[in-house]
Amino acid sequence: MSAVVPARFDGRRVVITGAGSGIGQATVLRVLAEGGSVVAADVSEAGLADTVAKAGDAAGRLTTVVIDVSDEASVTAGVAAAREALGGIDALVNAAGILRSSHTHETSLADFELVLRVNLVGTFLMIRESLPALIESDDAAVVNFSSTSAMFAHPYMSAYAASKGGIQSMTHALAAEYAKQGVRFTAVQPGSISSGMTDGSGESGASRGPGLPEDADMMLFAKLAPALGQGFAGPETVAGVVAMLASSDGAFITGTEVRVDGGTHF
Repeated sequence: MSAVVPARFDGRRVVITGAGSGIGQATVLRVLAEGGSVVAADVSEAGLADTVAKAGDAAGRLTTVVIDVSDEASVTAGVAAAREALGGIDALVNAAGILRSSHTHETSLADFELVLRVNLVGTFLMIRESLPALIESDDAAVVNFSSTSAMFAHPYMSAYAASKGGIQSMTHALAAEYAKQGVRFTAVQPGSISSGMTDGSGESGASRGPGLPEDADMMLFAKLAPALGQGFAGPETVAGVVAMLASSDGAFITGTEVRVDGGTHF
């Protein structure tokens, strides 16, 4: 007997970045399954086409828009298009991100800045442009993507950890700033999740970034195995948590983060 998915998103308008792959795509499909109307944003047209194909009969409630979150003009135009398509914005999910892994002493300034630009600055730009519409909503929520790397040691990923730590801190600041306007801000901390971030492509909503250095000391990752289950979980595991936070079920949750890592970090 299959589980019944609640229709928590009936009439709810949601913008999701990084929607062409991984957790972003899984979140689009979850919100659609719960009755929401979604604008799926990604830098990859091919990824967005794949999301539409997987949406099936729910594709009528799905609009796609190409957005490079690292580019201010692209975000400004993309969010305006999303707001027009939906007639407003009730929830924003910032799942777009990239990962570059390297020895820090061999990391170029360009690569370090690129990770910060896409992950941290991109999240800021999406929030800034969406806030006027979110403030008009009766139940507005923003779900940002931090990472377990923001609080725990993930070697060879200093730029990524810095960007995710920044997102986490920014989430707390925004939650305080906009509480009286009724906008909730939370963050998820995925860890031990199978996605573009962990399969070596280093991407989620972007096709950039190599895997670990060839001479990486894998013993440093010994403590990063999940305690629950067998190996990494699928992206739908995180999508379910995001859906809760972005729905009315998360109405009393703001200014915090939720770790989804199978007990990798007790």
